Amino acid sequence: MFSIGQLSKATGVKVPTIRYYEEIGLLPSPGRNAGNQRRYGQDGMDALGFIKHARDLGFSLEDIKLLMGLDGQLGDDCAAADRIARSQLANIRDRIRKLEQLASELERISHLCDGGNGGCCKVLTALGDHSQCATNHD
Repeated sequence: MFSIGQLSKATGVKVPTIRYYEEIGLLPSPGRNAGNQRRYGQDGMDALGFIKHARDLGFSLEDIKLLMGLDGQLGDDCAAADRIARSQLANIRDRIRKLEQLASELERISHLCDGGNGGCCKVLTALGDHSQCATNHD
């Protein structure tokens, strides 16, 4: 059995986050010892490891809850997990595309700077006037 502190240390998930996951029903509430302290078994450790890995991959808590509800068998559950994973992959690719646009825009803006020689800072002017941007990055 593990205390919440041991679980936190083993998984790298902060104690308040573990409590939050319990509160929203993502992580089952553990049993408690005579001193009313949470006690987690290996199932709790495994579930928290699953949640952390999924969060590291960018899955939302809602998607993680759906994934944890699947039993891992081939068929409908496997197809549902695949749909959720493919949707997350599409989201990540979209974010990468947007970040690449932002990087290009920042590179373009930084090239406007003449190193402080001149009347006004072109970088600050461009940041203050969105119409000077080459792309829409709202």
